[in-house]
Amino acid sequence: MTIRAIAVNPEHPQEFIEINPETPTPGEYDLRVEVKAASVNPVDTKVHKGAVKNGLQLPRVLGWDASGVVLEVGSKVSNFKPGDEVYYAGDITRPGSNSSQQLIDARITGHKPQSLDWAAAAAIPLTALTAWEGLFERLNLQNATEDQTLLIVGGAGGVGSLAIPFAKLRSNVKVIATASQQDSAQWCRDRGADQVINYKDMIGELEKLGLKQVDYIFCLNDTDGHWETMAQLIAPQGHICTIVENEHPLSMDQLKLKSAALHFEFMYTRSMFTTPDMARQGEILDTVAELLDAGKLQTTLNETLQGLSVETLKAAHQRVLEGHMRGKVVIVY
Repeated sequence: MTIRAIAVNPEHPQEFIEINPETPTPGEYDLRVEVKAASVNPVDTKVHKGAVKNGLQLPRVLGWDASGVVLEVGSKVSNFKPGDEVYYAGDITRPGSNSSQQLIDARITGHKPQSLDWAAAAAIPLTALTAWEGLFERLNLQNATEDQTLLIVGGAGGVGSLAIPFAKLRSNVKVIATASQQDSAQWCRDRGADQVINYKDMIGELEKLGLKQVDYIFCLNDTDGHWETMAQLIAPQGHICTIVENEHPLSMDQLKLKSAALHFEFMYTRSMFTTPDMARQGEILDTVAELLDAGKLQTTLNETLQGLSVETLKAAHQRVLEGHMRGKVVIVY
């Protein structure tokens, strides 16, 4: 079977080209997967931007969120077999899922939710892992009490769309999400947000709710732009977690006075550094699949494009770059 992939063109990195890679050979922990669908995330556009800026020697296949069928397993894989349906967020250091076949480490792979089709399943992994790790492994939200409050900055995006229900399902906090449009605000409420405020005036909006501070903040966009507001709003001994890198120095004065903590969440840390707890990501994905199959979560799929091609990949990247996505855009192969 000829493998088809869409890659960044090394001669003109702003463009994509179609290539035909050789069939990859699985390493001892690898699965070789026939990719059925893949979603596009901000990380795709950021890596593409980096390729445009820094150049490439060879074509690079992007894509780190997919669902598919296992074709072959490595010698040390025990929890998957050929024919199994899987979903995963991939490894940023390896060729991605914008390809008809891909190698993926079994330890960071989950069994696909049985209740979801390929597109709906592909919308989940990267954002689910980011939301789960941010909430429960960085903020330790599971230890929160009923009188505490979580502010999610960017509630209608891919990560926020899962962070809201995760927080409601597995903690006792009051969840306040930010959104600027009415339909985005309703999207957040439909996923369980107790309150929705406009991010353009978080301090004033929270004061209307009788709140001068919050105990936890999960920042999902524009760390630089929201930093002063977050530093003012975070409660003494509170916790801030952001998934967005800062481009400018962040003043720590307020956090120091408040003994508040700042956490960074980068979903690819475990695979990038082959951490001892790397298999935790596969476990999280299996737990999320159970929640989806039990009807306690819903997919964040919002738009589906048909067929793996230069045109569909460009269109999906453009949707993400516009910055107003609710949920996820997925390409079905």
